[in-house]
Amino acid sequence: MQSRWNQQDVIATDNDPLKLRVYTSRLLGQEPSLVLHGGGNTSVKISQSNIFGDREDILYVKGSGWDLKTIEPQGFAPVRMEVLHKLARLEKLSDSDMVREQKIAMTDPSAPGPSIEAILHSLIPFKYVDHTHADAVVTITNHPDGEKRIHEIYGDRTVIIPYVMPGFILARKIFELTQDIDWSKIDSLILLNHGVFTFANDAKLAYENMIKVVSLAENYIEKSGGNKIARGEAKENLLELAQIRKVLGSRAKTSLVLTWDKSPEAVGFSNLKNIDDVACRGTVTPDHVIHTKPFPLIHKDKIETELEAYSEKYQSYFKRQTTGNLTMLNPTPRWLVWPGYGVITAAPAYKTTQVICDIARHTQKAVQWGEALGQWQPLDEKNLFEVEYWELEQAKIKKSSLLPVLQGKVALVTGAASGIGKACVENFLKEGACVVALDTNPEISKMFLKPEFRGLMCDVTSTEQVKNSIAECIRTYGGLDILVSNAGTFPPGIKIEDLDEATWAKTIDVNLTSHFRVLSSAIPFLKNGFDPAVVIMASKNVLAPGPGASAYSVSKAGLTQLARVAALELAPQGIRVNILHPDAVFDTGVWTKEVLENRARHYGMTVEQYKTKNLLQTEVSSKDVAGLVIAMAGPLFGKTTGAQISIDGGNDRVI
Repeated sequence: MQSRWNQQDVIATDNDPLKLRVYTSRLLGQEPSLVLHGGGNTSVKISQSNIFGDREDILYVKGSGWDLKTIEPQGFAPVRMEVLHKLARLEKLSDSDMVREQKIAMTDPSAPGPSIEAILHSLIPFKYVDHTHADAVVTITNHPDGEKRIHEIYGDRTVIIPYVMPGFILARKIFELTQDIDWSKIDSLILLNHGVFTFANDAKLAYENMIKVVSLAENYIEKSGGNKIARGEAKENLLELAQIRKVLGSRAKTSLVLTWDKSPEAVGFSNLKNIDDVACRGTVTPDHVIHTKPFPLIHKDKIETELEAYSEKYQSYFKRQTTGNLTMLNPTPRWLVWPGYGVITAAPAYKTTQVICDIARHTQKAVQWGEALGQWQPLDEKNLFEVEYWELEQAKIKKSSLLPVLQGKVALVTGAASGIGKACVENFLKEGACVVALDTNPEISKMFLKPEFRGLMCDVTSTEQVKNSIAECIRTYGGLDILVSNAGTFPPGIKIEDLDEATWAKTIDVNLTSHFRVLSSAIPFLKNGFDPAVVIMASKNVLAPGPGASAYSVSKAGLTQLARVAALELAPQGIRVNILHPDAVFDTGVWTKEVLENRARHYGMTVEQYKTKNLLQTEVSSKDVAGLVIAMAGPLFGKTTGAQISIDGGNDRVI
């Protein structure tokens, strides 16, 4: 592992201790093989005056909820060292009480809660302390002879700490083991099955000590021939992927998003001959169990049967280890190994699937390294259970949190680069859904820079492009629950006798046939969706056509009939199909300046008069329509299908 230290970047810190702490913390956070998604922690000890002018030694330690990769100065919690040292001398202290006492000892109550390892950081008598869960080091300790091998690699320059539960127990253990050591003769602590601490009075030295320690472990693995990783080429079955998602969500009683890792490394791992054994032995470090559970599901045959067996296995694990006063977590797997296809991770939020996916990737590597070194043997289930059912984690269960209405849902929106389509995308993202947006505008790919959004160029008049786009939706998020068929065109006002066949054909293709293409291609996946819903964007012209709009009115009327038939056909599969009839939504791409002026002139009105020529004398916006789309796609319309709803400010001809 190479040092990322750059002296030019350091100049900007002005040698301020906290700024230097931020800088080296970010260097550590940039190395996924050191820390993952909030893992690891760092600290700096600073002497400063309080409001009374008295000097105090303050530990600035990484705060809860912050990630080393992006941490800012405000991400460090300032805690009085005197209190932390007193806490360390207590023989017993629950982790809940420890968290409370640490918060009380903070000099800034608005700062984030201190790391649970704040006491441990305070005990190490150096200004800068770095802690990571380095893959290479932990892999070596996850071996029957792990302690012996660590001693061979590092000699007397490290203190080896037997595994104990993180939190106060660990801090107390280190307090006891380090009472008589000469700190000047060591540059690291290695916690078996857990991670590494390095330290120094200089920020660069503390950081580069970590790089040195990890490099020695990596070199040891390489020289032992243990750095080889299996690889393979993925097969693809998108319909089965959607079915897996459906079964998982039904078991978990919530909508789930999937991340499918079909990288060569994931496929190679899935194809290991002893995958049923090695994948289920445990996690790389105990904190991973909170995200991944102690073991994945191995999917080889019928997912329903396998999931039932997994649930029974997890419940047995819980019964073996529970103290009797714990609340069992949902016995649904967080990740699945699919031989020949790769690895799947599942969670209600896409970002969470990414966290689990990253942890799974590092697990795959560590498992193969460990087996090559002789045997992959992580912590036993008792120790994993203690972390998974830690009192601090159990406390989180009791805190109710109101999730977004569409959390875990996957929506596909056509005509999504502007107007109603774009407003729908914005609202779906706001309500927690993942969104795949289709449009011919190339800007669609970068319209929303969020992991829950995927913008694809797609001409809905092309069957091939439609099918490819829906396939990419399934690959990205695992399934499809909501379809908003919105793409459309509004040709200039032309009387029937003057209407050419090309304009007629194009209008019918975009406003009717393209919707058939999208709907027919989406149905097999909607059948495997969570409370699946289709919203068809029709028009007021279906109910009250106007002269000069024959192609548009006919195409939208045909679309309405298509939707009505779809409602009849798809109801047995639980798929709702409802229709919206917007009118005069002028902030859409359909209403060009020319079209708007022509329609106003046709009615003998000014443009402003034409915009509010409804009974309520109000203008209907894309956001108004999108709000109704969200409602129709959600639980509010959960028992409605085949409905036709106008959103037009009130039209006397329709009424």
